[in-house]
Amino acid sequence: MTIDIPEKKISLRVETDYDVGARLDKFLAEQLTGDYSRARLQGLIKEGAVTVNTIVQKKGSMKLEMHDGIEIVIPPVKSAVPQAQDIPLDIVYEDNGLLVINKQAGLVVHPGAGNHDGTLVNALLHHCGDSLSGIGGVARPGIVHRLDKETSGLMIVAKHDQAHQGLSAQLADRSLSRVYHAMVLKTPMPPVGKVDMALGRDPNNRLKMTTRQRNGRDAVTHYKVLRDFSGFFSLVECRLETGRTHQIRVHMQAIGHALVGDPVYGAQATATQAMVKRADLSDEAAKTVLTFPRQALHAKEIRFIHPVMGKEMRFEAEYPADFAGLYSSF
Repeated sequence: MTIDIPEKKISLRVETDYDVGARLDKFLAEQLTGDYSRARLQGLIKEGAVTVNTIVQKKGSMKLEMHDGIEIVIPPVKSAVPQAQDIPLDIVYEDNGLLVINKQAGLVVHPGAGNHDGTLVNALLHHCGDSLSGIGGVARPGIVHRLDKETSGLMIVAKHDQAHQGLSAQLADRSLSRVYHAMVLKTPMPPVGKVDMALGRDPNNRLKMTTRQRNGRDAVTHYKVLRDFSGFFSLVECRLETGRTHQIRVHMQAIGHALVGDPVYGAQATATQAMVKRADLSDEAAKTVLTFPRQALHAKEIRFIHPVMGKEMRFEAEYPADFAGLYSSF
């Protein structure tokens, strides 16, 4: 089933001293809070869907003046409505406002091209019924942040709009803390450090991200080596300061420490084979490393302030069987 959302026009005007001199994108985000994210509005500006005093304005950084008239044209959308499906969920915590899910590797978060069902959203609709927040959009109800399909671990899902707004605000101001564990090739030096490299779409492959994109978005990952396996492999903790697509995978690859098993950003098979040989692993351990079926990345810990109760919440998820098996191979 699909639903058609017709074109929509929104008209706004600068009428207070507070908004004089404000950036266009910031003004729109404040005026339309709860309806559209700042990122979505920035996208509409770049697409030419926003006019200021009847003139198309494609720069979100434009400074507004008193009595400026702004019009936004929200293009028509045809969105598939996900259907509830009885898919098992590993629920770590649940209350009236949110859930914390331990997502299994292989589960896509929300419907999209090539994945119209069988997703986390389909499972959540079955579990929660009609209570899920709609702020995430028709295809992403309740989703506050994502994990890649083959990344395992903790995610938060909002059950109503207040929870969604509160959690999204923490994600935006970077107070929502996420800690990942990754198995990587070699050992980063220094053993504690920061990767500060902007990320953008690879112009040669739109499915990939790259640090070699001039107009990339800021991205910062803090890492710490938790265990060094003789310099050939290591277990690394990664803390996100930002949350860009494929951020950890690209950042670790960029500093020469690709994730074990990563099919997109991983080392060439010959390089991994050479590392396995030098590490002098047993035949069984070598096979585990060389045939690991996904990027070795697990969302280990999440910490946030409950958007309704106001208290700090912290959860950890043990390694799934495949990651635990890989770890024990060394």
